[in-house]
Order: sequence, then structure tokens, then C-alpha cells
Amino acid sequence: MNDGIKLIVGLGNPGQQYRFTRHNAGAMFLETLCDDFHGELRPDSKFFGLAERISIAGHDVRLLFPTTYMNNSGQAVSAMARYYDIAPENILVAYDELDLPVETIRLKSGGGHGGHNGVRDIAKALDSNEFYRLRIGIGRPTGKGIDYVLGVPSKQEADAIQNNIDEAIRLLPLLVEGKFQEAMGKLHTKEDNL
Repeated sequence: MNDGIKLIVGLGNPGQQYRFTRHNAGAMFLETLCDDFHGELRPDSKFFGLAERISIAGHDVRLLFPTTYMNNSGQAVSAMARYYDIAPENILVAYDELDLPVETIRLKSGGGHGGHNGVRDIAKALDSNEFYRLRIGIGRPTGKGIDYVLGVPSKQEADAIQNNIDEAIRLLPLLVEGKFQEAMGKLHTKEDNL
């Protein structure tokens, strides 16, 4: 059995008005992934979102963007995980992280939701915290959190977020092969040297 990633979820809110906001960093990750691997996210009502299947390093990987809005992301993720019999530990969820600076991206396994409603809902729907998380730093606001996360980052911030996304995508072959420690080491060593 392959112990690598079989399902990659990008979190965000549906709708053009949210597309380039900080809260849609996970969705931006998924869009970049589709561009790089020649995929196209298409509506799939049975998964409550946009779905695709791509091949990474010779492995089939499902992609999912829940269109249920952030707080109900678990409905989509659990539907796809059940349909394809994908265990939580074979799922990678990419999302925006307030507690990380914009120049930072982190990969981790399990743990709490850190106040992120999408991650909270996925853990509840899967009845497990044992999925991988790709935490894309968006920095902490000085004002109201909701206005900040639903705001559009500056060009400099957007470029930093995109660079982090590109770096994480380069490590996906390791993740689909189950080489999580190696991927984490490479990603976090790069971050520490910035």
C-alpha cells in the first residue's frame, strides 16, 4: 500500500471576489498545481466542489477545492475521502496561516486546527486530525482579522506567497511517495535560510 498523499485539498471561498484574497491561499496552491501538472478543476456535485485527477511522479492524485465555503469544507473532503477510500493520513490540506509570516510555509502532520475554521470542519468530518497540512503564511493583521484575511495582499506579499507555493509544489513528488520527513526537511531548511 502506498502511504503517500492521494488527495490534495486547497481551502478557500468560492467566487471571483475571493479568488485573490489571503484566505484563498490554499485555493491558489491548487490552481498553481493544476497549471503545473496540466489539470483543470471541474465542478463535481458529489464532492461539493471542484475536482480533478492528476499524475505526480507516476502516482494518481485527486485534487479538491470545496465550494461549500470555508466553514463547511469537511463535507466535501469527507465525501471524496469516503468515495475513493482515502485515509486521513493520505490527505494534504493547503490553507492560509495567520500565525506564520508571509515569507514562511510549513508542512506538518496532525495537530489542532489553530483557529482555522476550514481545518476544524475537516477534522470533525473525518473524525481525525491525522491529515497533513501545508500552512501558507499570510502574517498576522494589526486590525480586524476577518477584514485582513478577506483582503487582497500587496504585490510584494502576493509574490512571496506565490514563491512559497511554487517551492511546496516542487516537493510534491516526495509527498506522494510517502517521503514526508525528507520533504519537511527540505522545505523547512530552505525557510530557515531566508
